[in-house]
Amino acid sequence: MNKLLTTMFGLSVACVTLAAGAQQITGSVENGAKKTAMCVGCHGIIGYQASFPEIHKVPKIAGQSASYIVAALGAYKAGDRKHPTMRAIADTLTEQDMADLGAYYSQLGLKDGEPVPATAKAPSERVQALIARDAANACTKCHGVNFNTPNDGTVAKLAGQHPDYLLVALKSYKAENHAQVGRSNGVMGGIAKKYTTAELKELAGYIGSLPGEVKTVPESRFHHAGN
Repeated sequence: MNKLLTTMFGLSVACVTLAAGAQQITGSVENGAKKTAMCVGCHGIIGYQASFPEIHKVPKIAGQSASYIVAALGAYKAGDRKHPTMRAIADTLTEQDMADLGAYYSQLGLKDGEPVPATAKAPSERVQALIARDAANACTKCHGVNFNTPNDGTVAKLAGQHPDYLLVALKSYKAENHAQVGRSNGVMGGIAKKYTTAELKELAGYIGSLPGEVKTVPESRFHHAGN
């Protein structure tokens, strides 16, 4: 009997531990604001350009969902996204750090009651054909018809993002067996490989032209005198 009770007690402790480990980590906007030192040097400067793997504008991250930011940082840390600088930064972050940064950037630059951007003009027939090339129309099913309302929090808002960054990101899903370039995602990889670089550039240009919620919010430390 004592042995049975001991075993049951052990199992109950294990269950409690597993349940605690499965609890979702809640991010803090206030704490996230204190952890941006490694972010603002690139993401806090409007028009700032990176030079790897090619010259392109650093992505706008203010206004992205917290869960997407956490997922992206986790992918860099796990090596599923192979970018040396982002991988090095993500390696220093705990799960709580990622949650805090996600909470901070998801609300940065947004105002209470701010209307959702108006729908842009319809894409050209050429772009419509490119988007519809995938039989399941996975582009709009995941990222939303206007590319601003993803069907899942871990999916990025793309509308209004820098076209040159979108192109680099799309091409990275086509890269294979490269130590420093590439993104491992079965769905995105399968879609991106259906397009030529010229076609991806056309898609990126259209998506980047759409009104969206993502933006770059300049840090006061980077403001020029007189601005």
